[in-house]
Amino acid sequence: MSGPNGNGAGGEGAAFPPLTGGTLVLTAIALALGTFMQVLDTTIANVSLPTIAGNLGESADTGTWVVTSFAVANGIAVPLTGWLMGRFGVVRTFVASVILFTLASVLCGLAWSLPSLIVFRIFQGAVSGPMIPGSQALLISIFPEQKRSTALAVWSMTTLVAPVSGPILGGIISDNYHWSWIFLINAPVGLFCATVCWRALKHRETPTRKLPIDTVGVGMLIVWVGALQVALDLGKNADWFNSTQIVLLALVAVVGFIAWLIWELTDAHPAVNLSLFRRRNFWAGTVVTCLGYGLFFSNLLLLPLWLQTQMGYTATWAGFVAAPAGIAAVLFTPFMARLSGKVDARLIATFSFACFALSYYLRSEFTTQASYWVLVIPQIINGCGMSGFFLAMLTIQLDGLKAHEVPAATGLSNFARITCGSFAASVITTAWDRREALHQSRLADHMTQDSSTYTGAIEALTHMGASATQAAAALTRQMVQQSYLLAIDDLAWLSSGITIVLIGLVWITRRPAPMSGPIAVD
Repeated sequence: MSGPNGNGAGGEGAAFPPLTGGTLVLTAIALALGTFMQVLDTTIANVSLPTIAGNLGESADTGTWVVTSFAVANGIAVPLTGWLMGRFGVVRTFVASVILFTLASVLCGLAWSLPSLIVFRIFQGAVSGPMIPGSQALLISIFPEQKRSTALAVWSMTTLVAPVSGPILGGIISDNYHWSWIFLINAPVGLFCATVCWRALKHRETPTRKLPIDTVGVGMLIVWVGALQVALDLGKNADWFNSTQIVLLALVAVVGFIAWLIWELTDAHPAVNLSLFRRRNFWAGTVVTCLGYGLFFSNLLLLPLWLQTQMGYTATWAGFVAAPAGIAAVLFTPFMARLSGKVDARLIATFSFACFALSYYLRSEFTTQASYWVLVIPQIINGCGMSGFFLAMLTIQLDGLKAHEVPAATGLSNFARITCGSFAASVITTAWDRREALHQSRLADHMTQDSSTYTGAIEALTHMGASATQAAAALTRQMVQQSYLLAIDDLAWLSSGITIVLIGLVWITRRPAPMSGPIAVD
C-alpha cells in the first residue's frame, strides 16, 4: 500500500533494500508458511467432514458448514485488507492476522460441538483475510527486483503445496488421531511465522495514514452474504422455498445485495471499489475466475465425501485420491511461470480449462468398481490445469490497471472467488442429494416393474448364504450406492460442459500484457 511518500511493500520506489543471506531465506520461509496455513485450512477439513460430523453427533451434510463458514468469513474479510494495511501498516496487519489466526485455530481444536466449531471457524476465516495478500506483498518487498519472479514462485508454490498436504494430512489425522489436531497443528507454525516475520520486518513497516472505513457498506456486505450462505446451507434440509425461513433469508439476501450495490456505487469511500468492473478484462476475468474456481472447489469437496460415505474409503485414502491434483500443479507451475511471459495468457487459460473439462468428463465415467488409478488420473489432469489457472486469470484481470488500483482489484477478485467457492460447495451438495433421490426413485420403479430382475437378484444372494432380509438389505444398499454414483456422474458431466463454455468467455477479453514491474500492496 502506497503511503504519502509513495512507498510501500512492493510498491513503487520502495524505501527498504532487499534482505540478504540467511535472513532472507528464513523470512521467506516464514512468509510462505503464512500462506500455507491459510490455504491448508480451506482444504484440510474436506476429507475429515464425515469424521468431524460423526464425532460431534451431526450428519455429514451439516458438517459442510465447517468448510463454507470459513470460506464466507474469509471472503467478507478480504475487502477490508487494503484499509487495514493502509491504517496500521502491512507488517503489523500481517503479523496480527497470523497471531489471531493461530488463536482461532486453537479454539477450533477445542470446540465441543458443531455450533461452537462453526463460530470459531467464522472467527478463523474473518481474521485470515490479510494473510495471503500480506504474505505476497512482503515476499515481493524482501527480494531484489530482478528476483521478483522467484518471490512470486515461492508464493505460488505454497498455495499449491497446501492443497496437496491438506487432504493427506487431514485424512491421516482423522484416521489415527483426534480430528482436533487438524486445527491444533497450526499453533507452532503460526507462532514461528509471527515471531520470525515481526523480528525481521518490524523496522520495514509501510507508511500509515488515517483512512475512513465504510462501516455501512461492510455491514450490508455481512448481512447479504451471510443470509445467502445460510439459505444455501439450510435449504436442502428445509425443502427450499417451501420453507418460510428460506424465503425470508432469500429476500434479505436479494434486498441486501441491491442496497449494498447502490451504496457502494454512491459512497465516497466504498469498502469495495465496484468501478473496476468498468474494465472488460477485469469483469470478464473475475466472472471466469469465480465460476472456474467454484467448479474446482465444489468438486474437490464432493469427491472425498462420495469416497468415504459410499465407496468405503478411509479419510487417509480419500486424501491420497485427492492429493495428486496438487502434486501435478506443483510440478507444472514452474513451466507455466516461464511460459507466461512469452505466450498469450488467454492460451494458458484455455489450456487450463481444457484440462478441467477433460478431468470432469473422466469423472462422469466413474463406476462403483473404479480402481485407485481410475480415480486418480482425472485428479492429475485437473492439477495440470490448476498450474496455469491462477497465473493466467490474474494476468487477464489486472491488465491495464494502475499500480494503486491493483490492491483493490486483487481484494475484490479474491472476495468474489472465495465467496463463489463457498456458495458452489453448498449448491453441489444439495444437487448431489437431489439427483441421488431422483435416480433412486427411478431404480426403485424399475425394480418394482421388472419383478424378474428383483427376484433374480434376491435368489442369487440367498444362494450365496444370505437370508431373505439380508438379501433385500444388500440390494437396497446397492441401489443407493448406484444412485449416488449416477448423481456424481451427472454433476461431473455438467461441470465439464460449463467449463467448455468458460473457454469462450476467456476469449472475449483483450490480450493482456505480461505482468512486470512493481506490485503495490496499498
